[in-house]
Amino acid sequence: MNSRLRWDEKTLAMKTILYATDYSENSVAALKYARNIAQQMGVRLVVTHVFDYPTVLGMEGLDEPFPHLEETAFKQHRLKLEEFCEEHLGSVWKAPDVQLQPVEHPSVIKGILSTAEQWHAQMIVVGTKGESALREIIMGSTTKQLIEKAPCPIMAIPSDASYMPPKTIVYATDFEEEDIYAIRKLAEMGKTFEAEIKVVHISTENEYEGETQMEWFKEMLEQKVSYDKMEFKLFFSDTILESLRTYLEDIDADMVVMLEREKKSIFKKWFGSSLVKKMESYGEILLLSFREGNHQLFYFSAVL
Repeated sequence: MNSRLRWDEKTLAMKTILYATDYSENSVAALKYARNIAQQMGVRLVVTHVFDYPTVLGMEGLDEPFPHLEETAFKQHRLKLEEFCEEHLGSVWKAPDVQLQPVEHPSVIKGILSTAEQWHAQMIVVGTKGESALREIIMGSTTKQLIEKAPCPIMAIPSDASYMPPKTIVYATDFEEEDIYAIRKLAEMGKTFEAEIKVVHISTENEYEGETQMEWFKEMLEQKVSYDKMEFKLFFSDTILESLRTYLEDIDADMVVMLEREKKSIFKKWFGSSLVKKMESYGEILLLSFREGNHQLFYFSAVL
């Protein structure tokens, strides 16, 4: 990453949430949410925008950039970040626990990831386009690429979301050991917000071992996770999407959490491509995605 900034070890030690913006209207709600959730957790917020300075300044194809081109580009994007935050956050962006960092990189994805690694980010917050964050993740997007490659969980915020501390969180499980590690970290977040965590599995009528698997999973989870606001729900249904939709509506869920696996995704398993078009009603629900294997990086305590 070429950020032109250097931070000492003490600066980097504070827990960090990274928010990435493209300055679009779709990203405004995510900025406000990221600021609020960072404040409530007592962690730092780093606001970043990734740019490629030859493209930005209309100088594609130059063998050698003009003198001070890079410096000028960083100043321009720093100013643009300041204006964006001032417009949507007011003067609170000047607080010491908020850092603005424009990043030059030809790849937006790699630029965000390198910034997350530099700050040892515990979470990346992004806005989503369109009505359904879930639909965007499954169909393929910048958000989906981040989920598949990021060193930390991704929180996707719908463009029409207003900040409310999550009180009801649904974790969709496929009864795998990796789910236990993710739920353990999710419980740390739940404690911060005093939220209920509802661990849900939906089996088809042909999956006769669902109840046995659920009991095994509960026993394994209780050995590793101590959280008194957690309950388990098992559904048998051949209309998985509709059952989950109804359940989320009935409990007024604030957030859905999934685990992205290298070989399979529970959401890809549950939701075939023919069902993706029916997901618009999920638009107001936040999505938090863990990636298999990076659960050890997900911590919510305020200070090391």
